[in-house]
Amino acid sequence: MFSRLRNRFLIVNMVIISFIMILAFSSIYTITYQNNRKNISDDLMQVSEFYRKQQSGPDGGKYGGGGHGRGDMMPDGKMNAGPPPERSVSFALETDNDWTITKTDSRFDMDSDFYAQAIKAASSGHAGKGQFNLDGNRWAYDVQQVMNGYSVVFLDVTNQHQFLMTLLYTFLAVGFIMLIVIYFTSRYFANRSIAPVKEAFDKQKRFIADASHELRTPLAVINTNADVLLSNNDDLIRNQEKWLHHIKSETERMRTLTSDLLYLTQMDDARDNVIYAPLNLSEAVESVILTLEAVIFEKDIALSYDISPDLSVSGNVEQMKQVALILLDNAIKYTNATGSINLTLRKHGSEVVLAVTNSGDGIPPEHIGRIFDRFYRADASRSRKHGGYGLGLAIAKAIVEQHKGKIHVKSVPGETTSFLVQLPAER
Repeated sequence: MFSRLRNRFLIVNMVIISFIMILAFSSIYTITYQNNRKNISDDLMQVSEFYRKQQSGPDGGKYGGGGHGRGDMMPDGKMNAGPPPERSVSFALETDNDWTITKTDSRFDMDSDFYAQAIKAASSGHAGKGQFNLDGNRWAYDVQQVMNGYSVVFLDVTNQHQFLMTLLYTFLAVGFIMLIVIYFTSRYFANRSIAPVKEAFDKQKRFIADASHELRTPLAVINTNADVLLSNNDDLIRNQEKWLHHIKSETERMRTLTSDLLYLTQMDDARDNVIYAPLNLSEAVESVILTLEAVIFEKDIALSYDISPDLSVSGNVEQMKQVALILLDNAIKYTNATGSINLTLRKHGSEVVLAVTNSGDGIPPEHIGRIFDRFYRADASRSRKHGGYGLGLAIAKAIVEQHKGKIHVKSVPGETTSFLVQLPAER
């Protein structure tokens, strides 16, 4: 599913980028092509003017002469037209009405076959101007009808044509390379974009599977005990009390589980709508310790705590009590016999830090990264024995993050486990 999603993302991304590239390159090429044609047309007009003024003579000749010639008058009365425009390789031909060459005007030595092919290409054109390829060069021509024939001026535009072709090939090569680079770049970012979605989806699947598994056990117990009751329907309720207690106990477990799940869902939905108020965290944590002192004493666990007075944070006091209760309850469950629990609450810089440390088996390093996941247990059998579902630490993390804080765990296997909560101090 995620591979298809990634491929769709890639296809859409490549299509959009390809369209933008084609549009950009086409626009650049079209503008360059139009400018190139205009420059060729201007150069051809300039060359044509040069040759025809050269042919017109001082009195205007057969072309009507006059105007702003480029040459100077020679002592013998002939017009020196001067050189053609710069960068031009050009020549002029005159023909009769049947396109037979009658006169050539060129600074370059070219054979008659070359001129014949040039006239043939010019005569086959439907317009007075055009371009053709001849002997590996690109030529532009301008045809003007004169008395008893035609005057044709040719201009070598090979460089301009090669520039356009080079630009086109460059665009194709650059576009191809860019598409390859964009493909791998898009693939990389597509994988990175999909990774959180895939992770959330996997967590959701695991969450549903774990919730179903947790509900299956109490439901099976309830169903079994109900069957026992039904099989002895003539017996007194007093004699069936054991089965009823089992049903009630499992019902309570299911109620606790569904309440925790509902609470986590509400935490997710209300993450951006929390109303913060200053609260005395020192008093909140002390009240939690008082409620658990009897349990700690009964289990023969040594408790020590160091709470700095009047430490304030911004948040919900009941939720902060719940975090302290979860961490202390977790420490009590996993402290070894005659072990110890140490709790500290101090201010470090701009943060208030709550630390709960207990002696015990600790948490193996491979479980540290997932200890706050829902339904996750480092020791599943031990957690079930203590009646836990693996939701307490997930709830604690959700509350701490909702209060813009951080929670993390440090553990030395076989020795101690420490949970640290960092919250922004109230100013």
